[in-house]
Amino acid sequence: MSDAVEVVDLRAARTALREHAPLVHCLTNTVVQTLTANALLAVGAAPAMVDAPQEAGDFAAIASAVLVNVGTVNARTAEAMRLAARSAGAAGTPWVLDPVAVGALAYRTALAGELVALAPAVVRGNPSEIMALTGAGSGGRGVDSTAGADDAASAAAGLAGRTGGVVAVSGEVDLITDGARTVRVGGGSPLLTRTTGAGCALGALVAAYVAATRDPLTGAVAAHAHVALAAERAAATAAGPGTFAAAWLDALDAVGPDDLAGADVRSA
Repeated sequence: MSDAVEVVDLRAARTALREHAPLVHCLTNTVVQTLTANALLAVGAAPAMVDAPQEAGDFAAIASAVLVNVGTVNARTAEAMRLAARSAGAAGTPWVLDPVAVGALAYRTALAGELVALAPAVVRGNPSEIMALTGAGSGGRGVDSTAGADDAASAAAGLAGRTGGVVAVSGEVDLITDGARTVRVGGGSPLLTRTTGAGCALGALVAAYVAATRDPLTGAVAAHAHVALAAERAAATAAGPGTFAAAWLDALDAVGPDDLAGADVRSA
């Protein structure tokens, strides 16, 4: 590993995730539920998909971590997300916000603004989404970003200051900041962008790692490094996006503490 060793201990993070097997409560979009659950199982966490308003608040209080992903949001799931975020905050449960396509559509953009005010431990999105959350941009093309991670660096640092947490910006090189410290994670594969739900699954892995490490910066960096390293390994054997998705899940399972410690991670 590079000089980020002074900021995060990826070996310890991977060990902690395996030891604690955190239960991650996922309020996520309907397109990605199966891949998200399988990715959590592959890294050693436990998934739960509880999105009924009657249950979401109660379950958030007993889960190890919560993921709130607004990808296919509607009035019912939006209320469940509000309840889960409030309950997680009251219980001291770390939760992650994935503001999918925020900026492109008014309803989800307003909801994301409400959720940001509830102080997520980590906000994870693409550059256009992070910029739209701060008013620095108008959003991307649906779920696709029209900006690079470095374009969103200032917005990410400002958003981290507002939430008191961490902001992770996905890109060719991921950028992760708590407003004072910034870490970049390289590696990965373009095939990740051709796999439906890979980014959404990353949000769930961030939640799992934050629960295991009890440190949002370490957890976010570890999850991004784990996903990138597994993608590199999967791409080396895949014939295309279909075989890549299966190989990626296998590679997520195979990455160990020593592997993660050698990931392309550096302080900025």
